[in-house]
Amino acid sequence: MKFAAIADVHGNRPALEAVLADIAALGIDEVVNLGDHVSGPLEAAATADLLIARGFPSVQGDQDRILVELWQAGGSARSDFRQLEHRHFDWLASMPATLTYKDRVFLCHASPTDDAAFWLDTITAEGSVRASPIGAVEAEAAGVNAEIILCGHTHIPRVARLRDGRLVVNPGSVGLPGYDGKLPVPYVVEVGTPHACYAIIEHAAAGWSATIRYVPYDPTAMAALARSKGMKIWANAIATGWVS
Repeated sequence: MKFAAIADVHGNRPALEAVLADIAALGIDEVVNLGDHVSGPLEAAATADLLIARGFPSVQGDQDRILVELWQAGGSARSDFRQLEHRHFDWLASMPATLTYKDRVFLCHASPTDDAAFWLDTITAEGSVRASPIGAVEAEAAGVNAEIILCGHTHIPRVARLRDGRLVVNPGSVGLPGYDGKLPVPYVVEVGTPHACYAIIEHAAAGWSATIRYVPYDPTAMAALARSKGMKIWANAIATGWVS
């Protein structure tokens, strides 16, 4: 059993195209998608069209949910929202919050119970971001009957082995390698490279393995698009992997 896991494309279609080409070049036929497909100042509709055409097993991210809620409430002036058509919102709304893939793999966006949680990583009171303690990771995984659990949301690639042998994998972000946040305190996430990121998950005789893969592509156009819409931090992160 071998497949690819992608997450947090955030409307960056060139990064998604590079990742899908890399997956195909490796001869991998199956892909799962952990959400936050189109939100942000980039190419929401074009990215949605590509993902709809591929039809990957997918879960809804917190930003996907927010876009659907805005649509149901009657509209928004956000640039991503204004790019999307009725069919795109129907597609986003159709996704479950969690999904079991081939009876052995559990898919969620952020954590099994919260689509906006930091799970494998935590934000400290001082605003730094670091790996979560094993007890906290295991507590959130309680009751999940799967050999491997996949999550996204933080954009930070991470692999954690639980003490019962289950593997939790965050494949990183396809389209946005850095950003800033304000809650619970101001913080910054910087992966440090502009590469598009995803994971290859494989089960063999020795058990499950996870490989984080960084794919080069030309981020110039997407960085310029973000900058033209006043999103300086997005532009810097897309161009360099750092927010400043």
